[in-house]
Amino acid sequence: METQTTPAVDLGNEPFMSADDLDAYSARVKAARATREMEGQDRAGKAREELVRQLAEPVALTPEKVQEITQTLLHRLRIAAEQGKKELLVMRFPNLMCTDKGRAINNAEPGWPATLTGRPRQAYEFWHARLHPAGYGLRAMIVDWPDGMPGDVGLFLTWEIARH
Repeated sequence: METQTTPAVDLGNEPFMSADDLDAYSARVKAARATREMEGQDRAGKAREELVRQLAEPVALTPEKVQEITQTLLHRLRIAAEQGKKELLVMRFPNLMCTDKGRAINNAEPGWPATLTGRPRQAYEFWHARLHPAGYGLRAMIVDWPDGMPGDVGLFLTWEIARH
């Protein structure tokens, strides 16, 4: 069924769109926005998939790599301490890097580290072997909630000396 559009009415020097023309224009704008949004979501989805692939691959922890990680971390810790902070976000990753999509972390279950995979698991092991003995804590939590569902996970290095 073909809809007929009312011809534009000329009001002085300004053309005036008919209601049908305005409705059609609005539909075209809405469709263009939806297309851009879908394309953006598609690009974001592909980028997220690539990130998950990257994070699934363990990093070779050569002595040089451990030194690089340690130096970068020390620098970031000093800055955080100078700012009076007691924690530092050291890693953020998609909940797909957890075998349960972050459920154990969200529920603060004691065995949450066992759900980590790939580089997040390596980060936990690095903390456990090197930083925990030096008095640092590690806290994990869901840091965003897209559409009300658990999203990315954040690993926070914590420090605070109990004062008696």
